[in-house]
Amino acid sequence: MRPLRRVRRRTAAALGAAVGVALLTGCGNGGGLRSAGPTPTAVGPARLWPELPPASAAPYDYGEGETARIPGIEVPDGDVHRLNPVAVVQAGLRARPNRSSGTADLPAETVRQINACRTDPASCPVLRPYYRDLTGDGRDDLVLGIRLPDHQLSVRVYMPEAGGLTRILSTSDAVISVELAGRDLIMRAPSAIAGYEYRTAWTWDARQRAMLPTQDEIQRIPPSRAPRPQLTTAAPSAAPVAPTGPTATPSAGVSAERR
Repeated sequence: MRPLRRVRRRTAAALGAAVGVALLTGCGNGGGLRSAGPTPTAVGPARLWPELPPASAAPYDYGEGETARIPGIEVPDGDVHRLNPVAVVQAGLRARPNRSSGTADLPAETVRQINACRTDPASCPVLRPYYRDLTGDGRDDLVLGIRLPDHQLSVRVYMPEAGGLTRILSTSDAVISVELAGRDLIMRAPSAIAGYEYRTAWTWDARQRAMLPTQDEIQRIPPSRAPRPQLTTAAPSAAPVAPTGPTATPSAGVSAERR
């Protein structure tokens, strides 16, 4: 059995202690510096079961790195604020992803509701849009949510590119909330462990030209949470739809909660 390798920096610790004593002596007791104690021992990483062959494929795929050009949507000036969100989602139903993972597919009932948004707006599952420059190119991107059965939510991000529109994120989950923080899109989802939740941060990756899950973690839930607002459905009219309120501006945060 290979012992755990420990790296001890005795010289650095001794020098640090000596410097700390000198500072204490020079500064006196009137608000001078105090030693933080001995330097902790650094422990190097220990690889377990090194004889196992590395995996060559991911165990599952939930949409990371998948993009798609949206047919029939033109954005000549790069202004996604002028787009109709329902029209974007309807056109996205005909889009071909750059790789087949199935994550962009929607249930048949949801597709029927999307196609009927104009005649049956009360059942339209497309939520109001939000805008934020998530790619860092100086232009706002379009963030859309689509209600799915069983309290699931499909979250999609579109960027204006070469006079058209490209979907750079498509993922679905049983969402507690969706938030924008800087250039990250953060999704919180319930955990099977009581008192905990999952938190995934999606971030633009210039090499893949897609939003990737750069952080995926489980966190304890605070003792109390503020009441969650209701989801708001986007208007299905042909005119461009603009969200209202301060949270709709590109510099403000946004959250979309499940019902």
